[in-house]
Amino acid sequence: MTTNPLDTDVGSELFSSYEADLRLVQADLNQKLDQIPELSGEPRKAMIRQAEHSLDEASELLDQMRLEKQNIPSATRNKINQRFRNFESDVDSCKRKLKSLADDRHALFGSRYQDDPAAMDAQVEQRQQLLNGTDRLARTSDRIRESQRIANETEQIGASTLADLHSQRTVIEHTRGTILESEGFVDRSVKTLRGMSRR
Repeated sequence: MTTNPLDTDVGSELFSSYEADLRLVQADLNQKLDQIPELSGEPRKAMIRQAEHSLDEASELLDQMRLEKQNIPSATRNKINQRFRNFESDVDSCKRKLKSLADDRHALFGSRYQDDPAAMDAQVEQRQQLLNGTDRLARTSDRIRESQRIANETEQIGASTLADLHSQRTVIEHTRGTILESEGFVDRSVKTLRGMSRR
């Protein structure tokens, strides 16, 4: 199993944060997987959907960890890679177990599946496609909202930078004017001194 996420190496703080989140999701997912065999019919289908949602969360966290570990110093990356592989293996194991539970049509539909298995399989496939489409749409909406948030922050930073540049330009122009005025005073002082020396 994986190491304690509190044992954080330098440069891996964000990775460890994702790791802690993944541990919580895994615990929830394993609990659901343990409950599914005890259920049948609608309660079983509902629990499978919840487990699929938890599995999607775990996969997304793995994607974040995969990206973040590239930013970790090479001195500690080997240890991080091992922890990541352990998590990846655990999630794959949960995925296989959930697929096996979801494929048990008799447990899902009881006697109705025995009466007309072909029709039930078609309904299950249509329902699963609809649920998958809904989940993908929700994740896409989340990504769009996140992109909009980043775009708004970038726009605010750009506006602040332009304001700073304008302020700096004003200061530079004022300084230049002061220097030119000082040079005029110096020129007049030099002329005055020359005139006094001729006397």
